[in-house]
Amino acid sequence: MKYSLDALEDPHLARADRVLLFTPMIGITRFARFAGLAALPAILPPFANAAWLSVVPEFNPFKYNSFPVNGARQSFLLTDSLQAQIQRLARASLLGGLPPVITFQSVIDFTVSTQAIMTGLYAYLPDNGSEIVLFDVNRTLKFAPLLRQSAYVAAERLTPTTPQTFRFTVITNANDNTEGSVEKTTAPGQLKAEVRALNLPYPSGIFSLSHLAIPIPMDDPLYGMQPDPKTKGDYGYNLGAMDARGERGALIVDQDFLTRLPSNPFFPYLLERVDAGISKPSGPSGQNIATSAVPGLPVRLEAVLSTFLPDDREGQTFAGP
Repeated sequence: MKYSLDALEDPHLARADRVLLFTPMIGITRFARFAGLAALPAILPPFANAAWLSVVPEFNPFKYNSFPVNGARQSFLLTDSLQAQIQRLARASLLGGLPPVITFQSVIDFTVSTQAIMTGLYAYLPDNGSEIVLFDVNRTLKFAPLLRQSAYVAAERLTPTTPQTFRFTVITNANDNTEGSVEKTTAPGQLKAEVRALNLPYPSGIFSLSHLAIPIPMDDPLYGMQPDPKTKGDYGYNLGAMDARGERGALIVDQDFLTRLPSNPFFPYLLERVDAGISKPSGPSGQNIATSAVPGLPVRLEAVLSTFLPDDREGQTFAGP
């Protein structure tokens, strides 16, 4: 995303035809703003661990489990620069040169802010065929008593109440009594969603997608919940299909490491949408949707911002990927 913005200002940079974002870091949780201060005691040897938000055993072959304060600080600096650049280019009426942007994101994300994707990016996008696809929580009745209220209403909070220049799609349960799923899509300039049934159930043991899960198929040999035995890459264990139960305190990591969803049950849908974007790229809606009342600023921004309620930050801190 940063490169595509830079290309609008630098004619020497090649421009992409399309931008695909998977759980993008447009904004992060508020704790990261002050993460640099949290690491100050680390200059004294007895407090070396203060340089880390978490220090845990490393057993994942493709990512670190531990996360440094410096990583959180750099993440904040990047998102701060990114949002400032988006606003500056919007004021200069230069965002019209952006290629269509399609984003795949869970409504619940402990690492990046889903709300920031809407208010910090999509609220400024021109009518160019962009779309955001949100994966809702599992709304079947068995999970209703266990979900935080903020999680249960997350999709509603993120749904714009005024016509937008982008396509807004939510993947959710067909109803509260079935694992069947549907695609609810609101076209640019419209408010009524079109509903299409998907031949993909919301698995009964999953209450939401996660930051990690979006780009990983269910048959992945390491992270998949249904690993394909014929797939290359035998790691000796599978983190996605591990169904660990026992007494607390016995494991070397918190059980959150094992319960956080590592693969996407809707990956076939994601792949279908990516392929469709290549073979049949989207473009402007042709409805001449107004984008500015004050030169360079979208009139829809205030309306979009007004639809959101404050985030439920209970117990949240910045968590790395």
